[in-house]
Order: sequence, then C-alpha cells, then structure tokens
Amino acid sequence: MSAAAVAVLLGTVVTILSRSHADRNVYPSAGVLFVHVLEREHFKGEFPPYPKSDFSPGDASNDPITFNTNLKGYPDRPGWLRYIQRTPHGDGVLYGSPTAEHVGKPTVIEITAYNRRTFETARHNLVINIMATEEFPLPYQAEFYIKNMNVEEMLASEVLGDFLGAVKNVWQPERLNAINITSALDRGGRVPLPINNLKEGVYVMVGADVPFSSCLREVENPHNQLRCSQEMEPVISCDKKFRAQFHIDWCKISLVDINKVVPVYVSRPDPGTGILPEFGEYNPPSESLKSPDYFSDFLVTLAVPSAVALVLFFILGYTMCCRREGVEKRNMQTPAIQLVHHSAIQKSTKELRGMSKNREISWPLSTLPVFNPVSGEVVPPIHSDNYETTSMPLMQTQANLQNQITIPQQRPSGDNYVMSTFRRLEVNGIPEERKVAEALNL
Repeated sequence: MSAAAVAVLLGTVVTILSRSHADRNVYPSAGVLFVHVLEREHFKGEFPPYPKSDFSPGDASNDPITFNTNLKGYPDRPGWLRYIQRTPHGDGVLYGSPTAEHVGKPTVIEITAYNRRTFETARHNLVINIMATEEFPLPYQAEFYIKNMNVEEMLASEVLGDFLGAVKNVWQPERLNAINITSALDRGGRVPLPINNLKEGVYVMVGADVPFSSCLREVENPHNQLRCSQEMEPVISCDKKFRAQFHIDWCKISLVDINKVVPVYVSRPDPGTGILPEFGEYNPPSESLKSPDYFSDFLVTLAVPSAVALVLFFILGYTMCCRREGVEKRNMQTPAIQLVHHSAIQKSTKELRGMSKNREISWPLSTLPVFNPVSGEVVPPIHSDNYETTSMPLMQTQANLQNQITIPQQRPSGDNYVMSTFRRLEVNGIPEERKVAEALNL
C-alpha cells in the first residue's frame, strides 16, 4: 500500500473518530425552565475546512449550519421540548419545562448539524436527566406577556436574568424561578409585519413562594378591568420598573394560586371490546371462524335499488308512449282555420326547400292566394302543375288588369263588409291572381 493511500485512510479514520463524541449529559429540574444552546462554533470543527470556490467566495468558517433535533428512535422531540433557530448563521436553542412525570426517565435527544455549503452532517446525543425538586411546584405563578421581545431574545441568560430581577423587585419573594417561556405564535398570535421593528411577543411564566404583591393585584380592580375591556392600558404603579426594557401587556397577565385550583379528574370511558388494552399481547381470532354471508347485503345494496329503478322505468315508458293524445285528437280540438294556416305554412316550407335544391322549377304556389278568407276553401292555381316555366323569370308584372275577382270579407259585428280585390295579372303570358287593394266600407 502506498504512502498516499495510508495517509488518506488515516485521515478518514481520524474524521470518523472526531465525529463519534461521547453523549453530553444535562440535569434540569422539574418545573423549572430548561434552556440549552446549540452553538455553531462547537460544530464547526466537525466539518473539514474546505476552501471556497470561485462561485462561493467568502470566509469558509462562516458556513450556514442548521440543526435537526428529535427524540432518539422517534421522528420528533418530546412534547415539553421546543426548538428554534432563526437563521442558518445563528445558534439554535432547545427550551422547555419538564414536569414531574418525566423525573427519572433519561431523555436522549439526537442533534444533527447540517453544513449547507458542503452538505456534510455531524451528529451528537444530548442526554437530559430530569431531577426532582422539593419546591416543585411553586404555589404562586404569574404569566406575563412581553410585547417587545422574541422568544430567542428572551431565552438569552442576560435578558431573562434582567426580567427575573425586575419581577423580584416588585414581588419580593424568597424563591423565584422561571417556569416556562412560550412564543406568542404558539398561542395563536399573528406574525408581525416587518416594519417598525415589531416583535412576535412572548409569554413568560414565573413562580414564587409568597402571595402576589399589591402591585400585581392592581390589574384585578374593576377600574383596570374596565379599561382593558375598552382596549386601553390599565394604570399599574409598578409598570415603570419594567418599562425601560420590557413592555408588558398588563391586560394579559395571569395570576394563578395553585392551592385554590380545584383539580379536575377526567375518567376515561370504557373502550369496549373493539379497542386493544394498553398491556398484554394481541391474540388474533382462531381459524375456525366462518366467513360472513354477504347475500343479504347484496340484496339490500343492489337488488332493491335495481327493482325500484325498473318500476320507475316502466312507469315512465307507459306515461311517454301510451298516454299520448295523438294527431287525431289534436286535430279535433284545433279550429279548422288554424289547421288551414298550418297546412299552408307546411306546403310553402316544402316548396322553398325544394327550390333551394333546384331553381328550374315551377312558379311557387306560395305567391298565389291560398284560401278564401270567408269560406276557408283553398284557391287552386290558375295554371296546371305541368305548365312549362323553366324560362320564366322570378317575377315580371304586366299591365293586364283583366278579370278582377272580388271576395267579400266579414268584419266584426255591427260593421259593414270589406271587399278584397284581386287582379289577374300575366307574367310572361301566364295568368296570375294577386290581391292589390281593399275597398272602403260599402
């Protein structure tokens, strides 16, 4: 084996050994805020210092690094543990408040760091050993809503220490602990607009061993409650001790005395036979069980709707085919003059359709008087159907006004008759009768 290959192998082994760190143990107390910072500087040594190329110039030590945290063997963290990292160039923070039921149960958190430039990863384990405390839980708890802070800013030890100092100056307790910190977004708050340096807001819960001070109780008096209902700031005498650094919304402060809280016990309902017990092994049913009979289900699901649809089909067919009035009944109920009009329209329509196919046809009958308006009789054409009209123009009016035909027409009751005058014309030597005028009253 060459010296270059040995050097590469040793470098690989050293890199792997450098990434296999011993688990880091922390010992938070139940009922007390736990904060663990994932520092980027601690993970930078896990990634080889690759020089940056021409396409990504800059400081190679300032690579963007993100973190992923989860409970070992599970895809997410425990319910009481939260994680936040604003930008890949900032540190990540694990925070939360473990409860008494987690005492004595080591919690292993897998922390995976991702180098977003070289796409390399490094993994550490954080073992959280939750310890019990005698003063847990503290009997008096107050929750403040701070409007001018984000959760990662409030988790900084200096800022959190300043806030606890201000609360201790107002409350004057012997023991004071931060119990929990929650972002306003986790309580249903809205993301602020990126203007005027607006913050998301954060809820900070603290606990003490002495009753609430008179200053904290001022928010409960009727005058301040009325101002809060009108969306006005209440008048709190100790607000000036916080105003320099923390803008507190006193209308959202919550004061809880757990000694007066009545515990609520929720009894679990009987799960029934279809729910597996929380312990024991699952015993599948034996093979001697018979397969269920689905014939009745088939009848109810398919046969019955099909039968109903068939009956409806026969009723609809009988109504449409056997209950029609018919042409004869329609003609009997229709006035004769209307039938004559309808017959004339049908005949004219057929002639026009025939003319559109062949223009070398006889003179259209629709140009002649169709029926007598008094008697309703159809007036026959003047010339026979076999008359030769192939060379006839569409219309040519002659001056021959012989053989005028006058047909009387009856007007409404009480009036005289009106005479309709028809003149016999000749078109290319063919006699025609056309109505030219109507006479005046006789």
